[in-house]
Amino acid sequence: MLDLQPVNAPLLSGYEARHLLSGEAVDVSLDLGVSTEPLRSTADGIYFAGKMVSWNTLSEISRKPEDVYVFEERFRKLAWFDKSFYRLVVPGLRIPPTLEINGIRMHRTVGITPLQDAQTKVALFPDLSGAKVLDICTGLGYTASALMAKGAAEVVTVEKDLNVLKMAAFNPWSRPLFAEGIKTVLEDAVVFLQKCGEVFDAVMHDPPTVKTAGELYSSDFYRLVWKVLKRDGIFVHYVGQPGIRRGMLFYRGVVRRLREVGFKPFFVHEALCVKALKV
Repeated sequence: MLDLQPVNAPLLSGYEARHLLSGEAVDVSLDLGVSTEPLRSTADGIYFAGKMVSWNTLSEISRKPEDVYVFEERFRKLAWFDKSFYRLVVPGLRIPPTLEINGIRMHRTVGITPLQDAQTKVALFPDLSGAKVLDICTGLGYTASALMAKGAAEVVTVEKDLNVLKMAAFNPWSRPLFAEGIKTVLEDAVVFLQKCGEVFDAVMHDPPTVKTAGELYSSDFYRLVWKVLKRDGIFVHYVGQPGIRRGMLFYRGVVRRLREVGFKPFFVHEALCVKALKV
């Protein structure tokens, strides 16, 4: 089990900075909208966390509204490069953020918030009261948290990229990921499933794009999922719509491969997921 703790540092998005500069703000959120506190402002700037932040600094932060800044000794953008480029992104004022890796967002953000995106996927499961659930590809932990809220007794969530989990540690909306009942495993999902001796009542699979993680869409991978899922268990697999502009219906290949493995699958358009029953 990974021992990673939340980072309790003030955060400010560019959207929040714009809101403060508008002259209409009466409060400020230092956790991307999870909570607010009364605004203390002067002619020189605003006060929070025992520090004064100048209007000039706020103006600089506001230039890119989707960016998130963490306040330690000073403000720095919550983004870094480590073989790939990782950035926490807010779609709007006080809306839960998503993670962007090399310019690709890990959640849908058009007409839906990242948190709602995760909840829409989890809604495809029946009541999970008392269930043991596997969540493949943790990301910011929204799906694992939604599975717990659905009634799961235990969620095992697997993520191979430590940078992703480090970003989740900064994100206030990811706090439930660190709560009791969720076990986070830092490991490649294929390796985890190959050696897994546990059996789960349900499996949630929210992988990166097929272009970056094709092995997570393969028949061999689906056989590993079959192995760890109880009979009559539900497998929910987010597939998105790659190639839709070229007329491709990507989900059809996923449905076909799952059926060949032994699942009874069907596509749920509103969630862009394939839901499959182990029969």
